[in-house]
Amino acid sequence: MEIKVLSSKFVKPAHDGGAGAAAAVPEYVPLSVFDRVAYQMPMTTIFCFPAPAPSTADIQKGLVAALTRYRAFAGQLGEGPDGTPAVLPNDRGACLVEAAVLDVGIADMAREPTPELLKLHPYLELDLEEVVVLQLTQFRCGSLTVGFTSNHVVADGHATSDFLVAWGRAARGLPPMDIAPVYHREELFRPRSPPLLEYDHRTREYYRPDPPAKTSAIGYDAYGASNIVIHKAHLTKDFIVALRAKASQGGVPFSRFETIVAHVWRAMTRARGAGDSGTATRDRLQPSVFLSMDDAA
Repeated sequence: MEIKVLSSKFVKPAHDGGAGAAAAVPEYVPLSVFDRVAYQMPMTTIFCFPAPAPSTADIQKGLVAALTRYRAFAGQLGEGPDGTPAVLPNDRGACLVEAAVLDVGIADMAREPTPELLKLHPYLELDLEEVVVLQLTQFRCGSLTVGFTSNHVVADGHATSDFLVAWGRAARGLPPMDIAPVYHREELFRPRSPPLLEYDHRTREYYRPDPPAKTSAIGYDAYGASNIVIHKAHLTKDFIVALRAKASQGGVPFSRFETIVAHVWRAMTRARGAGDSGTATRDRLQPSVFLSMDDAA
Protein backbone atom coordinates (compact mmCIF):
# COMPACT_ATOMS: atom_id res chain seq x y z
CA MET A 1 0.00 0.00 0.00
CA GLU A 2 1.53 3.26 -1.17
CA ILE A 3 0.48 6.34 0.79
CA LYS A 4 1.22 9.91 -0.20
CA VAL A 5 1.01 12.58 2.49
CA LEU A 6 -0.77 15.63 1.09
CA SER A 7 -0.70 18.01 4.04
CA SER A 8 -0.14 18.30 7.78
CA LYS A 9 -1.50 20.99 10.08
CA PHE A 10 -2.98 21.75 13.48
CA VAL A 11 -6.75 22.14 13.78
CA LYS A 12 -7.57 24.51 16.62
CA PRO A 13 -10.79 25.19 18.52
CA ALA A 14 -12.86 28.23 17.62
CA HIS A 15 -13.08 31.19 19.99
CA ASP A 16 -16.26 32.83 18.81
CA GLY A 17 -18.52 31.13 21.36
CA GLY A 18 -21.68 29.64 19.95
CA ALA A 19 -23.86 26.73 20.97
CA GLY A 20 -20.96 24.30 21.17
CA ALA A 21 -18.67 26.47 23.27
CA ALA A 22 -17.32 24.91 26.43
CA ALA A 23 -17.50 26.28 29.92
CA ALA A 24 -14.46 27.83 31.59
CA VAL A 25 -11.39 25.62 31.29
CA PRO A 26 -8.59 25.56 33.88
CA GLU A 27 -5.06 26.51 32.84
CA TYR A 28 -3.91 22.98 33.56
CA VAL A 29 -5.62 19.72 34.49
CA PRO A 30 -3.58 17.47 36.83
CA LEU A 31 -3.48 13.81 35.97
CA SER A 32 -5.18 11.55 38.46
CA VAL A 33 -3.24 9.29 40.79
CA PHE A 34 -4.09 6.36 38.54
CA ASP A 35 -2.52 7.87 35.45
CA ARG A 36 0.57 8.99 37.32
CA VAL A 37 1.49 5.38 38.05
CA ALA A 38 0.35 3.99 34.69
CA TYR A 39 2.43 4.29 31.56
CA GLN A 40 1.28 6.56 28.75
CA MET A 41 0.03 4.84 25.64
CA PRO A 42 -1.67 5.89 22.42
CA MET A 43 -5.21 4.60 21.89
CA THR A 44 -5.75 4.10 18.17
CA THR A 45 -8.89 3.54 16.14
CA ILE A 46 -9.54 3.41 12.41
CA PHE A 47 -12.95 4.49 11.15
CA CYS A 48 -13.82 3.44 7.58
CA PHE A 49 -16.32 5.25 5.35
CA PRO A 50 -17.32 3.70 2.00
CA ALA A 51 -17.88 5.86 -1.04
CA PRO A 52 -19.32 8.40 -1.17
CA ALA A 53 -17.38 9.32 1.96
CA PRO A 54 -17.91 12.49 4.02
CA SER A 55 -15.96 15.44 2.72
CA THR A 56 -12.74 16.36 4.48
CA ALA A 57 -14.12 19.90 4.79
CA ASP A 58 -17.11 18.67 6.81
CA ILE A 59 -14.88 16.46 8.94
CA GLN A 60 -12.56 19.35 9.76
CA LYS A 61 -15.48 21.68 10.46
CA GLY A 62 -16.89 19.14 12.89
CA LEU A 63 -13.48 18.68 14.48
CA VAL A 64 -13.21 22.42 15.18
CA ALA A 65 -16.61 22.36 16.89
CA ALA A 66 -15.74 19.29 18.98
CA LEU A 67 -12.38 20.75 20.06
CA THR A 68 -14.14 23.98 21.03
CA ARG A 69 -16.29 22.06 23.50
CA TYR A 70 -13.68 19.49 24.59
CA ARG A 71 -10.68 21.78 24.93
CA ALA A 72 -8.42 19.23 26.62
CA PHE A 73 -8.31 17.28 23.35
CA ALA A 74 -6.76 20.36 21.71
CA GLY A 75 -4.07 20.67 24.37
CA GLN A 76 -0.74 19.10 25.20
CA LEU A 77 0.74 16.89 27.85
CA GLY A 78 3.06 18.74 30.21
CA GLU A 79 3.36 19.85 33.80
CA GLY A 80 1.49 22.18 36.12
CA PRO A 81 3.19 25.03 38.01
CA ASP A 82 4.17 22.63 40.80
CA GLY A 83 5.69 20.09 38.41
CA THR A 84 2.69 17.74 38.57
CA PRO A 85 2.03 15.85 35.30
CA ALA A 86 -0.93 17.53 33.67
CA VAL A 87 -2.89 18.24 30.53
CA LEU A 88 -2.46 21.80 29.30
CA PRO A 89 -5.61 23.03 27.49
CA ASN A 90 -3.55 25.59 25.58
CA ASP A 91 -5.40 25.24 22.24
CA ARG A 92 -2.33 24.04 20.39
CA GLY A 93 -4.77 21.94 18.39
CA ALA A 94 -5.14 18.42 17.07
CA CYS A 95 -2.51 17.36 14.55
CA LEU A 96 -4.28 16.50 11.29
CA VAL A 97 -2.57 14.74 8.39
CA GLU A 98 -4.27 14.33 5.00
CA ALA A 99 -3.08 11.49 2.81
CA ALA A 100 -4.06 9.45 -0.22
CA VAL A 101 -3.62 5.79 -1.14
CA LEU A 102 -2.43 5.58 -4.73
CA ASP A 103 -2.43 1.89 -5.56
CA VAL A 104 -5.32 0.04 -3.84
CA GLY A 105 -8.96 0.49 -2.86
CA ILE A 106 -10.34 0.06 0.62
CA ALA A 107 -11.79 -3.33 -0.36
CA ASP A 108 -8.22 -4.56 -0.86
CA MET A 109 -7.22 -3.81 2.72
CA ALA A 110 -6.46 -6.62 5.14
CA ARG A 111 -9.31 -7.77 7.36
CA GLU A 112 -6.95 -8.65 10.21
CA PRO A 113 -4.38 -6.52 12.07
CA THR A 114 -1.19 -6.16 10.02
CA PRO A 115 1.77 -3.76 10.25
CA GLU A 116 0.58 -2.17 7.01
CA LEU A 117 -2.52 -0.80 8.73
CA LEU A 118 -0.26 1.38 10.87
CA LYS A 119 0.27 3.50 7.77
CA LEU A 120 -3.26 4.81 8.29
CA HIS A 121 -2.08 6.49 11.51
CA PRO A 122 0.50 9.28 11.69
CA TYR A 123 3.54 9.43 13.97
CA LEU A 124 2.84 6.38 16.13
CA GLU A 125 6.55 5.83 16.65
CA LEU A 126 7.09 9.29 18.15
CA ASP A 127 6.57 10.53 21.71
CA LEU A 128 4.07 13.29 20.98
CA GLU A 129 2.99 16.02 23.35
CA GLU A 130 -0.25 16.53 21.43
CA VAL A 131 -3.31 14.83 22.88
CA VAL A 132 -4.87 13.95 19.51
CA VAL A 133 -3.31 13.09 16.14
CA LEU A 134 -5.41 12.22 13.11
CA GLN A 135 -4.96 11.02 9.56
CA LEU A 136 -7.60 11.33 6.86
CA THR A 137 -6.72 8.87 4.09
CA GLN A 138 -8.55 8.98 0.76
CA PHE A 139 -8.67 5.83 -1.36
CA ARG A 140 -8.89 5.79 -5.12
CA CYS A 141 -12.33 4.15 -4.88
CA GLY A 142 -13.71 7.22 -3.10
CA SER A 143 -13.64 5.66 0.37
CA LEU A 144 -12.05 7.30 3.39
CA THR A 145 -10.41 6.17 6.60
CA VAL A 146 -9.97 8.28 9.72
CA GLY A 147 -7.03 7.17 11.83
CA PHE A 148 -7.69 8.55 15.32
CA THR A 149 -5.07 8.45 18.06
CA SER A 150 -5.43 9.94 21.54
CA ASN A 151 -3.47 9.61 24.76
CA HIS A 152 -5.19 7.44 27.33
CA VAL A 153 -4.11 9.56 30.30
CA VAL A 154 -6.27 12.40 29.00
CA ALA A 155 -9.52 10.54 28.58
CA ASP A 156 -10.81 7.02 29.10
CA GLY A 157 -12.97 5.17 26.61
CA HIS A 158 -16.23 6.72 27.78
CA ALA A 159 -14.94 10.28 27.61
CA THR A 160 -13.27 9.68 24.25
CA SER A 161 -16.55 8.28 22.95
CA ASP A 162 -18.31 11.50 24.01
CA PHE A 163 -15.74 13.48 22.04
CA LEU A 164 -16.10 11.29 18.94
CA VAL A 165 -19.90 11.49 19.05
CA ALA A 166 -19.72 15.28 19.40
CA TRP A 167 -17.34 15.39 16.43
CA GLY A 168 -19.61 13.22 14.29
CA ARG A 169 -22.73 15.22 15.14
CA ALA A 170 -21.00 18.51 14.34
CA ALA A 171 -19.70 17.14 11.04
CA ARG A 172 -23.29 16.27 10.07
CA GLY A 173 -24.61 19.66 11.15
CA LEU A 174 -26.48 18.33 14.19
CA PRO A 175 -26.75 20.27 17.48
CA PRO A 176 -24.27 19.38 20.25
CA MET A 177 -25.14 16.92 22.98
CA ASP A 178 -26.14 18.24 26.38
CA ILE A 179 -23.07 16.68 28.03
CA ALA A 180 -20.52 19.09 29.43
CA PRO A 181 -16.90 18.05 29.99
CA VAL A 182 -15.94 17.30 33.59
CA TYR A 183 -12.37 18.12 34.57
CA HIS A 184 -10.19 17.15 37.48
CA ARG A 185 -11.92 16.90 40.87
CA GLU A 186 -9.64 15.94 43.73
CA GLU A 187 -12.43 14.53 45.86
CA LEU A 188 -13.11 11.80 43.31
CA PHE A 189 -9.87 9.92 43.97
CA ARG A 190 -9.14 10.44 47.64
CA PRO A 191 -7.88 7.25 49.32
CA ARG A 192 -9.97 5.61 51.97
CA SER A 193 -9.08 6.28 55.58
CA PRO A 194 -7.69 4.00 56.80
CA PRO A 195 -6.40 2.54 53.49
CA LEU A 196 -8.04 -0.72 52.43
CA LEU A 197 -6.24 -2.98 49.96
CA GLU A 198 -8.67 -5.57 48.61
CA TYR A 199 -7.36 -6.29 45.11
CA ASP A 200 -4.03 -7.00 43.45
CA HIS A 201 -3.93 -3.84 41.34
CA ARG A 202 -0.13 -3.73 41.04
CA THR A 203 0.23 -6.84 38.88
CA ARG A 204 -2.98 -6.30 36.93
CA GLU A 205 -3.89 -2.70 36.08
CA TYR A 206 -0.36 -1.38 36.50
CA TYR A 207 1.68 -4.19 34.97
CA ARG A 208 4.43 -2.70 32.81
CA PRO A 209 5.45 -4.93 29.90
CA ASP A 210 8.87 -4.58 28.34
CA PRO A 211 8.83 -1.91 25.61
CA PRO A 212 8.81 -3.34 22.07
CA ALA A 213 11.98 -3.08 20.03
CA LYS A 214 12.03 -0.70 17.09
CA THR A 215 12.88 -3.03 14.23
CA SER A 216 10.61 -2.06 11.36
CA ALA A 217 10.52 0.92 9.05
CA ILE A 218 7.07 1.94 10.25
CA GLY A 219 7.87 2.02 13.94
CA TYR A 220 7.67 -0.81 16.42
CA ASP A 221 7.89 -4.47 15.55
CA ALA A 222 4.21 -4.72 14.63
CA TYR A 223 3.47 -3.70 18.25
CA GLY A 224 4.29 -7.18 19.47
CA ALA A 225 2.24 -8.82 16.73
CA SER A 226 3.86 -12.18 17.44
CA ASN A 227 2.21 -12.18 20.88
CA ILE A 228 -1.27 -11.29 19.62
CA VAL A 229 -3.82 -14.06 19.23
CA ILE A 230 -6.68 -13.23 16.87
CA HIS A 231 -9.87 -15.06 17.75
CA LYS A 232 -13.10 -14.66 15.85
CA ALA A 233 -16.28 -15.69 17.64
CA HIS A 234 -19.53 -16.11 15.75
CA LEU A 235 -22.64 -15.21 17.75
CA THR A 236 -25.79 -16.48 16.10
CA LYS A 237 -28.84 -14.30 15.68
CA ASP A 238 -30.86 -16.52 18.01
CA PHE A 239 -28.16 -16.29 20.71
CA ILE A 240 -28.08 -12.49 20.50
CA VAL A 241 -31.87 -12.23 20.63
CA ALA A 242 -32.01 -14.46 23.74
CA LEU A 243 -29.11 -12.61 25.39
CA ARG A 244 -30.68 -9.24 24.71
CA ALA A 245 -34.01 -10.37 26.14
CA LYS A 246 -32.30 -11.63 29.29
CA ALA A 247 -30.34 -8.39 29.71
CA SER A 248 -33.49 -6.29 29.27
CA GLN A 249 -35.60 -8.13 31.85
CA GLY A 250 -35.27 -5.21 34.27
CA GLY A 251 -37.33 -3.00 32.00
CA VAL A 252 -34.42 -1.14 30.37
CA PRO A 253 -34.15 -2.05 26.66
CA PHE A 254 -30.52 -2.51 25.67
CA SER A 255 -29.30 -2.38 22.09
CA ARG A 256 -27.64 -5.37 20.42
CA PHE A 257 -24.30 -3.56 20.58
CA GLU A 258 -24.62 -2.85 24.32
CA THR A 259 -25.68 -6.43 24.98
CA ILE A 260 -22.77 -7.98 23.09
CA VAL A 261 -20.19 -5.64 24.60
CA ALA A 262 -21.46 -6.39 28.11
CA HIS A 263 -21.35 -10.12 27.39
CA VAL A 264 -17.75 -9.91 26.11
CA TRP A 265 -16.75 -7.76 29.10
CA ARG A 266 -18.10 -10.31 31.58
CA ALA A 267 -16.24 -13.08 29.75
CA MET A 268 -13.04 -11.03 29.91
CA THR A 269 -13.35 -10.36 33.64
CA ARG A 270 -13.89 -14.08 34.29
CA ALA A 271 -10.84 -14.97 32.20
CA ARG A 272 -8.75 -12.48 34.17
CA GLY A 273 -9.88 -13.96 37.45
CA ALA A 274 -11.72 -10.78 38.42
CA GLY A 275 -14.99 -12.51 39.23
CA ASP A 276 -18.34 -12.11 37.52
CA SER A 277 -19.43 -8.68 38.66
CA GLY A 278 -17.13 -6.49 36.59
CA THR A 279 -18.42 -3.34 38.25
CA ALA A 280 -17.40 -0.19 36.40
CA THR A 281 -15.14 2.18 38.30
CA ARG A 282 -17.44 5.09 37.45
CA ASP A 283 -20.31 3.48 39.36
CA ARG A 284 -18.19 3.19 42.51
CA LEU A 285 -17.05 6.81 42.72
CA GLN A 286 -18.03 8.76 45.82
CA PRO A 287 -19.42 11.33 45.36
CA SER A 288 -21.16 9.84 42.36
CA VAL A 289 -20.62 11.72 39.14
CA PHE A 290 -21.23 11.17 35.46
CA LEU A 291 -17.80 11.72 33.94
CA SER A 292 -17.99 12.80 30.33
CA MET A 293 -14.50 14.25 30.32
CA ASP A 294 -11.91 12.44 32.33
CA ASP A 295 -8.58 14.15 32.72
CA ALA A 296 -7.54 10.69 33.79
CA ALA A 297 -9.29 7.38 33.63
